[in-house]
Amino acid sequence: MGIPAMQKARIGAYIMKMALRGVRRYPLVLMLEPLFQCNLNCKGCGKIAHPPEVLEKRLSVDQCLAAAEECGAPVISLPGGEPLLHKDIHIIVRELVRAKRFVYLCTNAQLVHKRIHEFTPSPYLTFNVHLDGLGARHDRLVQRKGAFDIAVRAVEALLERGFRVTTNTTLFNDHSPKDAAELFDFLTGLGIEGLTVSPGFSYQEAQDQGNFLGRGATVRLFRDIFELGKNRNWVFSHSSLYLDFLAGNQDYACSPWGNPTYNVLGWQRPCYLLADGYAASFDEFMQTDWGRCGLGRDPRCADCMCHCGFEPTAVIDSVQHPIKALRAAQQHHAAERG
Repeated sequence: MGIPAMQKARIGAYIMKMALRGVRRYPLVLMLEPLFQCNLNCKGCGKIAHPPEVLEKRLSVDQCLAAAEECGAPVISLPGGEPLLHKDIHIIVRELVRAKRFVYLCTNAQLVHKRIHEFTPSPYLTFNVHLDGLGARHDRLVQRKGAFDIAVRAVEALLERGFRVTTNTTLFNDHSPKDAAELFDFLTGLGIEGLTVSPGFSYQEAQDQGNFLGRGATVRLFRDIFELGKNRNWVFSHSSLYLDFLAGNQDYACSPWGNPTYNVLGWQRPCYLLADGYAASFDEFMQTDWGRCGLGRDPRCADCMCHCGFEPTAVIDSVQHPIKALRAAQQHHAAERG
C-alpha cells in the first residue's frame, strides 16, 4: 500500500495551498518527542545520552497539542526515546487523531503488548515499529536479547487488531544489501503497510561512532538494495524521488524546516539530528539562519542523506513536478518487477 491515497491527497493539497500563498518554507512533518527516555540502549542513538534530569522530563498532553497547532504540519511523528513509556501517550495520540493529523507512533514495540488496548485503529494512526535487522542482528544493535521476537509479535498483534503498521529501519555500514533484502522480504511477508528506511546519521553523542555510513557508501548500498529488489514486492513509505535521491539519482538540498522537532527542551535547532540550541516558539525556530545549514555549509552535514531533512524536499518536488515523480516511481516499480 505505501502511503494511502487520502494521506497523499491531504499533503498535496497542503503543499499547493502554501505555494498559492507564496510561503517558501513550511513544515510537513512535526517530529514531536514527548520524552527522551528509552527502555533500550541502541548503539547508534544520541537521544538517550542526555543527563538523568533531562531523561526524566515529559511533555504534557497540552504541550503536545499546542505544538501541533502552532506548527500546523499535517503529519505528526512521535519518536523519542520510547513514546510508550509516556503514561499519557494514548491521550496524546487520541487527541491528535481527533484533530485529523496523520500520526506515526514510532516505537521499539517492547511495550505494545501492555498498551495496545489503550489505542483504537484509525486511518490517521500508524504504528511505526523499529526493526534494524533480523533476529540476532537487531538484538545486537539495540543491546537486548529477544527484542526482535517481541517486536515481531507486536507487529502481528497490531495487524490482527486492524492497525496501520509500518516499520522503520536504519542502515549502518555493516549492513550488506543481502542483509537488508532478507529483512525487507521478512517484513513484507508480515503484511505491513510499508517500509521506512534511512541511512544512519552520526550523532555526536552516540556510543558507536564507527558504524555510520558516508554519503558515497549510502548511495552504493541503496543502489545495490534496489537492484536486489527486482522481482520482490517491497513497498516503501517514501516518495519515489527520495528513494531516487538515496540511489544518487537526484541532487537535493536539505529542508530542515520541513521536519521541525519539538521536545522537552523546546524547538530544536536546526534539525532532528543536530542540537545547536532550542527556540521557545515555532515562529522563533523558523527564524533560524538556514543559510548556515546543510551540505557545503555545515561540515557535520557532509554525509547526511536522512529522510528527516531530504524527504520534505523530495515530497515538494514530487507535487510541483508530478511527471518527474511518476517516472521515478515507474522506474522503481519496474526494477522491483524485473
